[in-house]
This record gives sequence, structure tokens and C-alpha cells, in this order.
Amino acid sequence: MTILILGLVIFLGVHSVRIVGEGWRAQTIGRIGAKPWKGVYSIVSIVGFGLIVWGFGLARQQPVQLWSPPTGMRHLAALLTLIAFVLLAAAYVPGNGIKAHLHHPMVLAVKVWAVAHLLTNGNLAHMVLFGAFLVWAVLNFSAARRRDRQANTVYARGKTRATVTTVVVGVAAWALFAFWLHGLLMGVRPL
Repeated sequence: MTILILGLVIFLGVHSVRIVGEGWRAQTIGRIGAKPWKGVYSIVSIVGFGLIVWGFGLARQQPVQLWSPPTGMRHLAALLTLIAFVLLAAAYVPGNGIKAHLHHPMVLAVKVWAVAHLLTNGNLAHMVLFGAFLVWAVLNFSAARRRDRQANTVYARGKTRATVTTVVVGVAAWALFAFWLHGLLMGVRPL
């Protein structure tokens, strides 16, 4: 569990700089430049992510069961992860109405994804992993909305075609992951 927690601290820590140190981040980028900042940020993120994967794998070998989720939660989790994939697609498809309305769909996708997994997994490693991501996403979304208000950020209206494309891409990615990749990569077939 220690490796998992260390990975979460590193990965979520580097992804929390804008939450707790926006001024420091801007000063550092100004001092060293955007490319070196992105390089260090990427390397630290990869190290943290690698530790999360390794630590979670180790923790799953000796599970500590805290509660047993009802079987029906799998269906709710499938629906929630479908929504999360559409939100994730909304972060990348330009000009869609979902991003225009919600502003930060990727962070919302992480929230929904984490909640879905917390509902269907009752062991300690899952609670630590998905709970940490949920707390991070809540804090990040709040900080991002606060930055938007301070900067008077205005998001362009979304276009119907881009919104439909977003939904199609999100549903297709969800189906690919739910029916094939999740089992291949995680060893668990959710559907």
C-alpha cells in the first residue's frame, strides 16, 4: 500500500500545483520557461503514475475487504463510466456544447469515474486509489471554476455537430473499454 500512496502523492501532487500554488507555478514557468516546466511535469507525472500502477497491483494481491457492494452497483457503475467517457471526449472535441456548458469536463470525468469505481469496489486499495482521485477532482474543479471567475473567462457556445461527435466518440470509447480493454488491461470484465 505504501507504493500506491507514494505514487498518488507524487502524481496528484504534481497535478495539484494549480490548486495550491498558481502564483508559484507562473513564476517558475517564467523563470525556467514553458518547455522545461512541461518536461519536469511530465517526468514526475510518469514516475507517479508508474508507482500507482505498481502499488495498486501489489495491493490487489493481498486485498483488505472493507465492504461488499451489491451486484446491482455494476449497472450503475457502467452508466456512470459511460457518462465519464463522454465527458472525457468533451475535453478534446473542439467546439462542443458539453465543454461550453460545463467548462472543465475532464475533471468532471475523473469525478464520475472515481465515484463509479468506489460504488463497485469495497476493498482498501480501491478506496485509497479512487477516493484520492475523487478528492483531487473535487478540489481541482473548484479551483478551476474560481480561476475562470477571476479571469472572467467566457466559453464559446457549442455547436450541435461537435456535441454529437463528442457523444459518439465518448460512447465508442466507453464500449471499447468496457467490453474489451478493461478486461485486457485490468483483468476485470465489467460487462
